[in-house]
Amino acid sequence: MRFVIQRVKEASVSVDRQVIGAIGKGYLVLIGVSDSDTKQTADKMIKKMIGLRIFEDENGKTNLSLADVDGSLLLVSQFTLYANCKKGNRPSFIEAGSPDKANELYEYIIGECKKSVPEVQTGSFGAEMEVSLINDGPFTILLDSEKL
Repeated sequence: MRFVIQRVKEASVSVDRQVIGAIGKGYLVLIGVSDSDTKQTADKMIKKMIGLRIFEDENGKTNLSLADVDGSLLLVSQFTLYANCKKGNRPSFIEAGSPDKANELYEYIIGECKKSVPEVQTGSFGAEMEVSLINDGPFTILLDSEKL
């Protein structure tokens, strides 16, 4: 499982030019799922993401978590995080999870995040989406379950 976590001042996701999810300060999280991922993998990733201390404190040190700043989450499924570009110039996506498996885990992640984060917004699984953000920093973290 892969999470690309972007600390944002604001972010939104649209489908057919209609905003379906928007947040202020928080994380825009792009979520990639592989077929080997499980709910236990998701739990580990969620715990790490929620616990990250990447917001600045009063001294300018990255020492505050999402909860410390009353931050929100915008969760967007993105199978292209499993693009394999080793051969040729056309990416292969065979390492990405099947749509059914990926959607099941994406919905699970949403539900688990809602248990501890007051505002959780989402994209639309499988839809053609437009994502807008104002990256704060910029500050972007890649979490890979195989490296935790």
